[in-house]
Amino acid sequence: MADAAHEAAHDAARVALRERLAQELYAALCARRTVAPLRSRGLDLGIDDAYAISRALLERRLAAGERVIGKKIGVTSKAVQDMLGVHQPDFGFLTDRMQIADGATIRIGESMIQPRAEAEIALILGRGLKGPGVSTAQVLAATEAVAPCFEIVDSRIESWNIGILDTVADNASCGVFVLGSARLDPRTLDLASLRVRVWKNGAPLSEGLGSAVQGSPLASVAWLADTLGRYGVSLDPGEVILSGSLVPLEPALPGDSFRLQLEGVGDASVHFA
Repeated sequence: MADAAHEAAHDAARVALRERLAQELYAALCARRTVAPLRSRGLDLGIDDAYAISRALLERRLAAGERVIGKKIGVTSKAVQDMLGVHQPDFGFLTDRMQIADGATIRIGESMIQPRAEAEIALILGRGLKGPGVSTAQVLAATEAVAPCFEIVDSRIESWNIGILDTVADNASCGVFVLGSARLDPRTLDLASLRVRVWKNGAPLSEGLGSAVQGSPLASVAWLADTLGRYGVSLDPGEVILSGSLVPLEPALPGDSFRLQLEGVGDASVHFA
């Protein structure tokens, strides 16, 4: 009986800590400030705890009037994994307030904390997907179009000092995203061999291939559908799915401008002030 009571008390403390950390992250998001890393906060928090914190953070955003319009995969490419020291993918939720117009200017400090730009291939779903057991063929069949995309990631963890628990809990370090105007049928493309080129302030910055994200954007989205399925979450028709960065993340400062070209698809741009 004592053991059962101890276990119940431990579980209650874990739930309370999850809620407290979710509220701390939400307050940091609203105030545009950072917090200390979460991974050393006690109770040996694991990946399931981190996803519970992420969902609790999302619930606060939805209660404030935001609406889920998609999902994102983070930390999929070796370049990003090595840069952040996080060596497995994660996922986050996209809301309507996170999408900004192609060519828009982001005012750092008013809306973001420590932004970094990354170039991605976005998939726009015509049909839903729910794991487990989602194949790349099913992802392709469900995808209505692909689009060039900038995701501007932004960590609420101080100095980007993140581990996998920190970035998962922090909604996969989501900030905002920009879709270029082009929409192409993915069945006309070899997504793994699509090349993206990025320019910063008019100078070439980086380039990468679709194969950088788990071999293909289709594979990374299949992973996302399977992972979300374990938490009872689906990818839904009409949603925008960000498949992961094809290039290293680049810090953005006031005055910076970024442009990307997704070969054979189209361009996107974003500016900072």
